[in-house]
Amino acid sequence: MNKKLKQYVPYALALSLAGTALSAQAATTLRVAHFFPAASDVNQNLFKAWANAVEEDSNGQLRVQMFPSGTLAKADAIYEAAANGIADVGITVQGYTAGRFPLTQIVELPGIAPTAAAGACVLQTLYDEGHLDDEYADTHPLFMFTTGPGFVHTKDTLVETPEDLASLRIRRPTSLVGDMLTDMGATPVGMPAPDIYTSMQRGVIDGVSLPWEGIKTFRLNELATQHTQVPFYSLGLIATMNQRTYDRLSPEEKAAIDANSGMKWAENAGEVFNELDRQGKEEAVEAGHTILEIEEPLENPDWQGPLTAGIESYLGKLEERGLPAREVYQAAQAASNACTSGQ
Repeated sequence: MNKKLKQYVPYALALSLAGTALSAQAATTLRVAHFFPAASDVNQNLFKAWANAVEEDSNGQLRVQMFPSGTLAKADAIYEAAANGIADVGITVQGYTAGRFPLTQIVELPGIAPTAAAGACVLQTLYDEGHLDDEYADTHPLFMFTTGPGFVHTKDTLVETPEDLASLRIRRPTSLVGDMLTDMGATPVGMPAPDIYTSMQRGVIDGVSLPWEGIKTFRLNELATQHTQVPFYSLGLIATMNQRTYDRLSPEEKAAIDANSGMKWAENAGEVFNELDRQGKEEAVEAGHTILEIEEPLENPDWQGPLTAGIESYLGKLEERGLPAREVYQAAQAASNACTSGQ
């Protein structure tokens, strides 16, 4: 190497390093708030997978920083945090904000979502068809999904009929589910999911209403030994983005977000939750727990009455508010038929 060229090597190297540093500084960091534990399969296999895809598709221009376990915003405040910009992306249960997403919560009604995969397909379809636009005007929705069907899990009492719920203190996920539990004689108790284990351990509650995924995620198979598979609800969830954050992105960054939105990631979420439902039930089986399966509860003589009454009560309340409840319910039923036909 001649002397003049050798003099330029350190200069060129410095320019290269400076360019790398500037590139790193130029990357946009997205703060993602959710309430699932950091070590949970949902965080590892769904949310981090989404983050990795966004970072890769943006060629590193987007960085994703996770705030699990409600560390940036509590579960019932996550949607508001995303709307206000405290979080750039919020992932939460719509029903945790009571009354704010009434049409969305139609997907929670019995008979709409027989599996997490079907529920995710139904909820995303309702949004894609425009039925839920007004409920998300203040954020930029990325994808929607649901848990699998929620069942009843108790420490001591096997619930065979609705009458067996009388006086049992059951943690409910949303007010809609709480109303149905009340009508069946139970005492619904509201609390954040991370508090369930300690509350059941101390006897504050007798049981929970959760899908098998929730039983696994929050280690409740260690406490609940009596399980009644009566699918009377599914829980809707959303991953949504602060609108101002989205608007500030470059065209390339927006393209990376858009490529990882919609039905593609709803389906991914459905697959993750389906697998966790399978694992949660498998844990209970291996532990020798009692599992009672109520098939087709809307046709079961014991369960049909209260479940149908719960559906009619909810739709009636929405109609009193002037909302197109029956129209969205029928659209959800049609989507459910389409989403389950290939399963």
